[in-house]
Amino acid sequence: STRREFVKRAGLGAGGLVLSGAAAQPVWARPKSYDASNTIKIGFVSPITGPASGFGEPDHYVLGLARKAFAKGLTVNGTHYGVEIHNKDGQSTPSRSAQVANDLIHSTNVDLMLTTSTPEIVNPVSDASEAAGVPCISTVVPWEAWYFGRGAKPGKPSPFRYTYHFCFGVQQFADNYTHLWPQVKTNKKVGVMWPNDADGNAIRAALGPLLEKAGYQIIDPGAYQDGTNDYFAICVE
Repeated sequence: STRREFVKRAGLGAGGLVLSGAAAQPVWARPKSYDASNTIKIGFVSPITGPASGFGEPDHYVLGLARKAFAKGLTVNGTHYGVEIHNKDGQSTPSRSAQVANDLIHSTNVDLMLTTSTPEIVNPVSDASEAAGVPCISTVVPWEAWYFGRGAKPGKPSPFRYTYHFCFGVQQFADNYTHLWPQVKTNKKVGVMWPNDADGNAIRAALGPLLEKAGYQIIDPGAYQDGTNDYFAICVE
């Protein structure tokens, strides 16, 4: 049997690790070129080292809990499957994240990819998964940075078939700010520092206008480069 049939039997859902007995064919089922086995392989890419490593600090603990929970595998529709979780460090860079994602896809042959924390990790892993037809679920990136940062166009149908994302967006940022800030009297001038990356550009394009609509004047000195060490010139303008 093919791995496509395996995914169908297992009923892997858009919740990632959540399984059901559903027999419906998933729209993102794996290509037939992969052989099925009685092991569900899950890839996980996050930043363990590099500038975004703070996001990855809980991973060792959380993955330990997941491995313990799946130590005895899963029985789905009367068939028992072992579960393997293969985690990789994206090193906070797009090139490394793409590399380890492709290793998981083409060498480890994962059935499902999970990824998290900043567009530098999530976007290249999602792109690699989309290209290979591997289902990928991601989080901890404002959805605009994931969706538009990967080339989707406003008002157009989604170009993504295999990649899924769940996270808040800039509307939630705006709702929080505009409920919190009025508690303190200010001149309603807001200085912002947004980087020249997928996160910063998405937030600038979407959050800035929302704050201006709420009556705030945005002071934006322009995008700075990731890795900048001295912000003095920007802050004193």
